[in-house]
Amino acid sequence: MSTTSAPPELDVDTRPGAPATAVVPAPRDPVHWAQQHRDALRVAAARHGAVLVRGLGLSHPEQVAAVFRAVGSELMTEREAFAARRSCAPGVYSSATWPANQPMCMHHELSYTLHAPGLMLLACLTAPDAGGVTGVADSREVLRALPADLVARFERDGWMLIRNYNGEIGASVADAFGTDDRAAVERYCAANRIELEWRPDGGLRTRQRRAAIVRHPVTGERCWFNQVAFLSEWTMEPEVREYLIDAYGEDGLPFTTAFGNGDPIGEDVVAMLNEIYESHTLREPWCAGDLMIVDNVRTAHSREPYEGEREILVAMSDPVSLQGASAKEEGR
Repeated sequence: MSTTSAPPELDVDTRPGAPATAVVPAPRDPVHWAQQHRDALRVAAARHGAVLVRGLGLSHPEQVAAVFRAVGSELMTEREAFAARRSCAPGVYSSATWPANQPMCMHHELSYTLHAPGLMLLACLTAPDAGGVTGVADSREVLRALPADLVARFERDGWMLIRNYNGEIGASVADAFGTDDRAAVERYCAANRIELEWRPDGGLRTRQRRAAIVRHPVTGERCWFNQVAFLSEWTMEPEVREYLIDAYGEDGLPFTTAFGNGDPIGEDVVAMLNEIYESHTLREPWCAGDLMIVDNVRTAHSREPYEGEREILVAMSDPVSLQGASAKEEGR
């Protein structure tokens, strides 16, 4: 009689205020370990929304890329990036270029695209001297904490992302679309329900309407899934916002958000969203060699200010199609 060994399991610790964490004995071959524990890692991410794996000893980009490929079902080529990244391997990138002294507020990666990653894969090669935590927050709990009237409006109208590409600040056209060829950019936008306008100075303005609340592709649970707060002008430092308005005008900011019908989203709404995110944030400082797997639909993530060097590699995996232009349009 033939026997089959049970698949490897993962011992996951859950502590208040921290993401689910699995501390593992340092394997001789982290890539082989990831291949053996692929199913357990994905189950843990699905069960807890995110899981931090400590002890793998990840040490160089080629090794990280192989682990990412072992865990993810398909590594995505990033399009519509909001900040430049360095490509380390096909589908593997540096963390987004962002000032170390400024936070990256809670968001769901590429939630303004039509095909967003279902999983985020992150690996720490160099931990910062202080700060730099990748916080996580359960989007189902965030949704339940929002005022009912605001939820109803976002469910009805969705949200809008407005971007200006001017070649001076933020992501360039080539960073976002993989090319600066106008015809290719126009084809991409037409295929991805993005309105675009070429400006007289050669810059590009785009607008895209998306659903703010989606159903998880596996569980069907309603999730707050957007970048309404992070990409808002009101999340910028006041002096940065004032400088950009002086330099480019109120309609020339590199990005901002609105309700799906174009109405502005006030500073008070953005502040409330960030406060609710903060009250639901789980944190654990990075250690060199760590791996983190995040369910990108169920779980938002952030990056806190830091000191010293910080090197985090990122991959986006398991693409999912969740939404059209807005929740209102999806209901038609």
